Amino acid sequence: MAVLSGSVHAGVALEDRKLPMKFTWVDCHPNCRGWVRAAGIVTADSPRDFDEFAHGRQLGGATIVLDSSGGSVNASIALGRRFRELGALTTVGVSVQTNTAQSAPANMAPVAYCESMCVFLLLSGKTRYVPESAHVRVHQIWLGDRANDAKGATYSADDLMIVERDIGRLAKYTFDMGGAGDLLSLSLNVPPWEDLHELSRDELRLTNLVTTDMVVQASGPNTATVELTPKPVQGRFVSSVVATSPEPAKPVKSAEATSRKEMTPRRQE
Repeated sequence: MAVLSGSVHAGVALEDRKLPMKFTWVDCHPNCRGWVRAAGIVTADSPRDFDEFAHGRQLGGATIVLDSSGGSVNASIALGRRFRELGALTTVGVSVQTNTAQSAPANMAPVAYCESMCVFLLLSGKTRYVPESAHVRVHQIWLGDRANDAKGATYSADDLMIVERDIGRLAKYTFDMGGAGDLLSLSLNVPPWEDLHELSRDELRLTNLVTTDMVVQASGPNTATVELTPKPVQGRFVSSVVATSPEPAKPVKSAEATSRKEMTPRRQE
């Protein structure tokens, strides 16, 4: 897998993170198999969209490259379980076309963002790799329609039930995927009125979000290898609650609740 350094096509990537998640197959022949690009906000339609994308494709063991600000909690959980069923490798990056020709292979720029519920999609990989220059940020789930003024909003007993229910679902999913309780603790300790927390290299290991320091994809006599490095910062998280964060400076939070209103994570301001 070829990797580019720097913020190549950062503007395009930023716009993609503001749109509903889209799945694209990216070729990088002749020395690697290629990968699935998953960029944008996770919506209620994302699991179905992925099923349509995957139909007729041999995606077992594929690499899924994430660039997302988060989105719906329940849809992210459903999508993550689909990724795990494939035995996928998950990572964070931006696919970059280095040639104007349509048939030209793409490279991957590791300067990308995986925030809020995207972090739990990253956790779904059977193998998980995070480049040093990637930003992985978490925050608390919250009712999506009240994330922008969480302190000033009013809440009912039903609202609290929805948030607690989604936290329970997220906790079960986290442990099913092999994640650590530290991931939930770090996320749930960041309220919606604070910046997202960017996980340090040590925290990525502590939470089991990183399982390898190297990605190797071979499809011929030569093997393309990508090495890992670390880095730090800060950000935030919401519930159906939806969790998302589209731009480097603005993440989205959310934990989706299927009754009342959907919860979504919020973006960092």
